[in-house]
Formats: sequence, structure tokens, C-alpha cells
Amino acid sequence: MLRSDIIVGMKIREVRAFGLRGRTPEGGWSNELRPDDCVHTIVAVLTDEGPVGWGSVFTSEDLVRASLAVLRPLYEGESAIEPERVSEKLHQNTFWQGRGGAITHTISGIDLALWDLFGKTCGQPVGRLLGGRYRERVRPYASLLMREPEQMSDELLPVKQQGMRAFKIGWGPFGKQSTKVDEAIVRAARDVVGPDSMLMVDAGASDAFWPRDFKWAVRTAEMLADYDVAWFEEPLVPDALEDFVALRRVSRVPIAGGEVLTRRQSFRPWLEAGAFDIVQPDVTKVGGLSEERRIAWMAREHGVRFIPHGWNTAIGLASDLQIASAFPETDLVEYLTGSLFIDDLLTNKWKLDADGMLPIPDCPGLGVDIDLDALAEFTGRPDVRDLLR
Repeated sequence: MLRSDIIVGMKIREVRAFGLRGRTPEGGWSNELRPDDCVHTIVAVLTDEGPVGWGSVFTSEDLVRASLAVLRPLYEGESAIEPERVSEKLHQNTFWQGRGGAITHTISGIDLALWDLFGKTCGQPVGRLLGGRYRERVRPYASLLMREPEQMSDELLPVKQQGMRAFKIGWGPFGKQSTKVDEAIVRAARDVVGPDSMLMVDAGASDAFWPRDFKWAVRTAEMLADYDVAWFEEPLVPDALEDFVALRRVSRVPIAGGEVLTRRQSFRPWLEAGAFDIVQPDVTKVGGLSEERRIAWMAREHGVRFIPHGWNTAIGLASDLQIASAFPETDLVEYLTGSLFIDDLLTNKWKLDADGMLPIPDCPGLGVDIDLDALAEFTGRPDVRDLLR
């Protein structure tokens, strides 16, 4: 823990962006991602006293760098230990510069890094600073792409053998071919994971030119109920608020969504209308932990379950774990298995316990240590250490 005089006076000196490339995992989008595509960017907040805070942005490096150029006059010289105030300053001063887009995404990464610094300077895990820890471990659910029915065993079985007890399958051919194929995929998945494991289905309707409509979603929800599916995620195109409300009223399976929304103001009409049983804000794009915890409390007040969606890098997962520790009903986090940006970006590796649970780090900040050699490899920047000085 730092001296109190340093804590009070520590300022933001610079924010660096490091785009991750070369190991980009499949994403399920129509135009499939290639390994060298950059859609995840790590940010480092450098301070005048030396400590570094780490954040993550679900946006390409080019957009993050452009956003940082806009934001720099606002954050440079600001307090490094006041995440909510500083993030709100950035939001309030960029209404006309792309509110809800790349700038909001970039503010998310800065906000996470500031919470990381706040925890490090206080000597406390971020979850405790968010109000207190309700749990010391949480169940991760493996997030996997759908394949053809005959391939689902090869996709799921190795993950089950690692100790996972909850699984979400999504995107791929689902909703693209026929209702028979859809059901065959779900049946094959249930057969592999068994009756005692959680199984969730993500239609991925935020895919470009999603081909299915409301009636398909209703019929599919009925089919999923027969396989004891825990929730049906993104069953409709992201802007179909009225259809989400109508689907939730008739579906026997809980309806989940919200990962494409940003800032708390965007979530309010969906929560007030009753569009979700489960809301899934993404901490790496929604505005960081400062915004996400406000959304989470708003969801709780409307009887909606909050399950975070910051799965895309080790920093996103670490942030999800910390906020999951601070909310009483948040007992699941998404875990994209097989992604080196999650599994190999840290010196302290993730490890399931004997019950298939993921321990929540209790060391200061977000509780993770970036492997700078891995960061240099994934960014193609051998000068990473120099850039952090």
C-alpha cells in the first residue's frame, strides 16, 4: 500500500493503448474474425507517482487511440484515485463526440484502470470498495460457439472434463438453417453436459442482418424449455424493445440481453419496460465499473437479475469477478474458454476449484498481474516495458 500523501495526490500522467492481435478468438460474427484482427484493447493508466492501473476496451486499437486523443485534455493531470468522478467528467464533456460509441467504450477502459489504481492504493480488492464482498468465489459458465450437431460433443466434452458445470452455446449455425438443426444442436449439447449442468443458449441476434423474427423466437423459446435451458440470450435484434417485452411475457425460459447497450441511460427504458429477466452489461464498453454498478442496482430494483458480460480479456473477467463479489444475486460470470487473451495474459493464472468454481481475487485492485512478455507478444510491441515508464 502506498503512503497516504501519495494516495491523495496521485495524478494521471498518460493513458497507453495496446491492441491485442495474433490470437483473436472466433467471435461468431457473419464476417468471421481472423487471428490478426484487433477488437480488444488493453489500456494502461500511468501516474506521476509510478503505479499503473489496467483496463480493457471491447473496441479496436485504432478507435481507442482516436478516442484517447479526444479525451486527453480531460483526463491529463486528473486524480488517479477517483474513478466515478473522473469517468463522469469524461462522459459529461463528450456528448457531441460520439456518446455511446467508441469514446464511451474507451472511457470504460480508463474507468477500470482507475478502479484498479484505487484498490491498489487502498490495499483492498475492488469488490470491497464497491460496497463489500458477498462471496469469495463464483461459478463461471463456459462460453462456446455452436457447431453442427455432430460436432457439439468435441466442443463441449473437453471443457466439461476441465471441471466446468455451466455452459453457454451460441452463434454459429443457430437460427441460420432450420428449426430442426437448432433443436438438434441443443439436444446434442444437453446430452454431453448432462442433466445436472446449467445450459444456456445465445442466438446471437446482434449478428449482421439477423434472419429470424419474433415468431421464430417464440417457437424457439418453447423448444429450449423442453431442454431445461437456463436462459435464452439475444433472441431478437438489439433494438426490438417491444418484441423483447412481448417475448418475455410468453416465454417459459428467462430472456437475457443488453450486451450491446452502453451507459445507464440506455438501460433504463429496457428495465422499466420489463424486457429482460437477466441483464448483461459489458463492463469493457458500458462505461466501466462506475456505470455497470449503477445499472446493476437499477436492475435489482426492477426485479431483473444482473449477470456481467466482460468476458473478452483477462481484465474484463477480473472486473466481472470483482463486481460479482459485490452483488448478492450475481452468482455467475461468463468465461470464454480457450482464449489466450484471458488465459495467458496474466502471471497469476485462472484455476477452477474442486467444485468448478472460480475464486475471486482478494488482493488489491482488480487482483491480477499482467504478464508483460505475453502483452508484448499479443500486441507485437516488444517495447511494452518502455511504454509503461
